[in-house]
Amino acid sequence: MKEENEKGKIAGKKEVLLAKTLKLANLVSYQKKSVVSRTLINKKTGTVTLFAFAKGQGLSEHTAPFDAMVYILDGEAKITISGKPLPAKKGEMVIMPVNKPHSLKAEKKFKMLLVMIKN
Repeated sequence: MKEENEKGKIAGKKEVLLAKTLKLANLVSYQKKSVVSRTLINKKTGTVTLFAFAKGQGLSEHTAPFDAMVYILDGEAKITISGKPLPAKKGEMVIMPVNKPHSLKAEKKFKMLLVMIKN
């Protein structure tokens, strides 16, 4: 995962993301049998991260110490929160509550924006 520094540059690249109009889905690419992530903002108060999941890939069940919002940019996913599966597709969002176990799986390849704001 590449992290943005305080000047808006991606580590190892000269690409500046600040003060630009960008297509989110184009900032991360699919890779076979992989989960790809790209951190756009990484601050003490929260993070914004893009993900691209190959079909069948996912994130295993875990919890977070703050609410997390997922916005589906492309494809379809199954997001499970406290054992309840929620289908999500392009243009939809899910808010995963603080301290509730959740997992994600790509029903079809999908891209998502994850926004976490710390309390």
